[in-house]
Amino acid sequence: MKHYELERVLPEEIEKRSFELITRELGEKTLDPENELVIKRVIHTTADFEYADHLVFSPHAVTKGLEALKEGVQIITDTNMGKAGINKAALKKLNSTVDCFMADEDVAEYAKAHKTTRACASMDKASRLSGDLIFAIGNAPTALVRLYELIQEEKIRPRLIIGVPVGFVNVIQSKEMIMSLSGIPYIVAKGRKGGSNVAAAIVNALLYQVK
Repeated sequence: MKHYELERVLPEEIEKRSFELITRELGEKTLDPENELVIKRVIHTTADFEYADHLVFSPHAVTKGLEALKEGVQIITDTNMGKAGINKAALKKLNSTVDCFMADEDVAEYAKAHKTTRACASMDKASRLSGDLIFAIGNAPTALVRLYELIQEEKIRPRLIIGVPVGFVNVIQSKEMIMSLSGIPYIVAKGRKGGSNVAAAIVNALLYQVK
């Protein structure tokens, strides 16, 4: 029988040990201190070190996101998976909430009537909310495109956009549209990589920094 050398790590120490390994494997790569914990949290979630180069932050996006969370901002996701991955206990401490409208009946009806996607329709629904919003988009590039249009139409002004949809069709273009915006903080994963788990990881990385 082959012998496997396993690390002996207590359950409560696994995450700490994981981050130690991430830091070691990053080696001499220099990360912006403001963005470091977000980048490492995404690497921890995905085991993909390319995110150290693929995550793009507008100036002080992390700081601005933290400020919004301290004020109890509402978070909107484009999937229930993304919503499920966000730490609810951390949200509760900040009197913040997370919502996903993709499965709402009125969103389905709006999408059908306007011959659009539910992702677009859910962004339209969010634009009618009162109060400030953070968007965490990990699946639907059409959601990012619609957000861009709503911002251009001055119907919405998000406190932060997390734009990390994964895929092939219009994924790169939708991210570039968000990165072209002036005055809207964003955290974007360049290229085709991303996912609802990445969107949730970024939100959690911000939540864990709020003091």
